[in-house]
Amino acid sequence: MKNYSACLFLIFLTAMLCCSCSKRGPLALFNKLSPHDAYAQRLKDAGLERSAMGSAWLQKGQLSVSNPLNISIPYKETGYFSAEKIPVTALRFDARRGQKLNISLTKKPQTNFSIYIDLLQEQSATEQKVLASADTSGRSLEYEVKENGKYVLRLQPELLRSGEYTLTITSGPSLSFPVSSSGKPHIGSFWGDGRDNGGRRHEGVDIFATKHTPAIAAANGTVTKVTENTLGGLVVFMHPDNRDYTLYYAHLDKQLVQDGQTVRIGDTLGLVGNTGNARTTPPHLHFGIYTNGGAIDPLIFVDREVKSPPPIKASLTLLNATARTTARNNALHIEPTDKALTRQSVPISTPLTLEAATDGWYKATLPDGTQGYIQSRNVTTATATLRRITLNQARPLLDAPDSATAARKATLANGTQVAIRGSFKNYYLITDDNENTGWINMKIE
Repeated sequence: MKNYSACLFLIFLTAMLCCSCSKRGPLALFNKLSPHDAYAQRLKDAGLERSAMGSAWLQKGQLSVSNPLNISIPYKETGYFSAEKIPVTALRFDARRGQKLNISLTKKPQTNFSIYIDLLQEQSATEQKVLASADTSGRSLEYEVKENGKYVLRLQPELLRSGEYTLTITSGPSLSFPVSSSGKPHIGSFWGDGRDNGGRRHEGVDIFATKHTPAIAAANGTVTKVTENTLGGLVVFMHPDNRDYTLYYAHLDKQLVQDGQTVRIGDTLGLVGNTGNARTTPPHLHFGIYTNGGAIDPLIFVDREVKSPPPIKASLTLLNATARTTARNNALHIEPTDKALTRQSVPISTPLTLEAATDGWYKATLPDGTQGYIQSRNVTTATATLRRITLNQARPLLDAPDSATAARKATLANGTQVAIRGSFKNYYLITDDNENTGWINMKIE
């Protein structure tokens, strides 16, 4: 009956959304909507925000970004979105200016299963700003981080669609490396290193390479100044297109561009040397970045080391399944690492739903909706019977472990034998001989 109702709603939803495609809501009149917001607007235009499923989809999308789980990048997870649960996931991580975030999402099935991707920046504890959006019918998402801070990634599938997904988030440099690989360049001096016997600090990075190796444009842009000064010797300044900073190339042996010249990534600006105050050092390029507020550390803008996330070691066979804990003391963490804060202690035989797997962890949800990460070695399937009991009085079978708010699925008669699958607070998760599964209050046993 539940599947039949879902099918009817899907037919109704599809018809209403198709009819609403010719409409434009009030937001669409003034702004280009993200794929997520465009879908939300179609739900509203069709009047589906007044339905239980439509309202839940809209509310969960908003609430998720205010209560995300924490991760560190690089990060990878494989998860399952079940249409029956109206799922959404939100992940918070730190990012630094100069990084380019690369967010990819693969899915099964590949068609008729859209997932909306939104990258947001936290403005405050209750306010987030949408920076970039996509859906999985198009390209993956790339974003150049403009300022240090906390960012939130939200994934939300369309209504009444189920499927598996794999999310990968990595970060790399937002600029190309400024010295040709032909000179076997390496960074040998970093931001903040002492200079002039501690009288000043290094305002850039030194990239050592064979003399006369090409110093190349790290971005498309315009050469703003070709000059010479005491510290830098022969120098070139260039302004990258659509950025709010200037690149500085110093200690060149030769300058090969002119003021006002337009350059593309990889064009030669000059040749690596040791002019200026670098005459006693091996040939190298001093590379700096200057903003209106002064010099900033350029390393993250050009660091060629791109770390890959650890492989997923947790079994995927338990995804979207009800599992239970096997260890006596378990911790539900806010991040998939033992060093993270514990959101809740979880006793043995506690049922939980496994939403996704990452490294050796599961993203899990407790019966009361609390979500966090738990080590995969501490959970197993909840299909096996822990023990059997015979009810000594009639008992309501609930759809959640909460007598005050849960719906009654059935009434179990006095003398009914049930198999206990797990326990949570004052409730047992049970299955009767007719394969009905639900919760009963254990206090009145």
